[in-house]
Amino acid sequence: MALRCLSKYVPLARSPVFAVECRRNVFNCSKVSIPRPAAGWVWSERRYTNTADHDDTSCRVEELSRFGSYIQDILPKFIQQVQVTNTEQLELLIHPDGVVPVLSCLRDYTNAQFRQLMDITAIDVPTRPYRFEVIYNLLSLVYNSRIRVKTYTDELTTLDSASSLFKSANWAEREIWDMYGVFFANHPDLRRLLTDYGFEGHPMRKDFPLSGFVEVRYDDELKRVVCEPIELTQEFRRFDLASPWEQFPQHRQPAELEESADKKTGNNQITK
Repeated sequence: MALRCLSKYVPLARSPVFAVECRRNVFNCSKVSIPRPAAGWVWSERRYTNTADHDDTSCRVEELSRFGSYIQDILPKFIQQVQVTNTEQLELLIHPDGVVPVLSCLRDYTNAQFRQLMDITAIDVPTRPYRFEVIYNLLSLVYNSRIRVKTYTDELTTLDSASSLFKSANWAEREIWDMYGVFFANHPDLRRLLTDYGFEGHPMRKDFPLSGFVEVRYDDELKRVVCEPIELTQEFRRFDLASPWEQFPQHRQPAELEESADKKTGNNQITK
């Protein structure tokens, strides 16, 4: 029980000094000496790294790529691609059927222990066959590292809910369902989270109109807020996005002045 207690609060339990002190103080957790990093060293992902080596990121990228390939070898059925971004972020691109197996492996595997689901988000690219991309951001406090898991789906294909693995996935999946319309199977309470009751459509989709479909106003006769089909008081205007310097001819080049003069004369001839 003492060793288990220590493993919760000490991220790095692989030092020989730490092991000896644990054997001596198994029944006295308060006297265990935790090794501190030497001067000139800072805590980095999974190891102590010299501050002089921060400019050389090739070693860290290689380490992340090796770990990603190792996870891919464990789950080759679900992990389709492994990549490291420019910001040294490890990403796993998985099949939609592998959401629960991959997240379970990353949470429970000894060399991963990504036990915190920080966020779930999505993006919409209508030109793709599977327009929605769902992203899971995981954090490992034991190894002080992060990983990003990406999968894809469309309007009709469902994804397995991760709420059985991470409690924080409950509201995050509800938000994605509300904003994008991605359906999560086996979710305990998949309801809208941000929009009102009876809302039509999903606002974060690219094909959702900017004006929406309905408007909300307060009715003095009914003494309550009512939801009605939207009525625009004026049509959409076409705004001229030209440079404001067009209003100051003295700041323009002679060639531009000739072109504008030709355009004006052409327009005058058409009107005549």
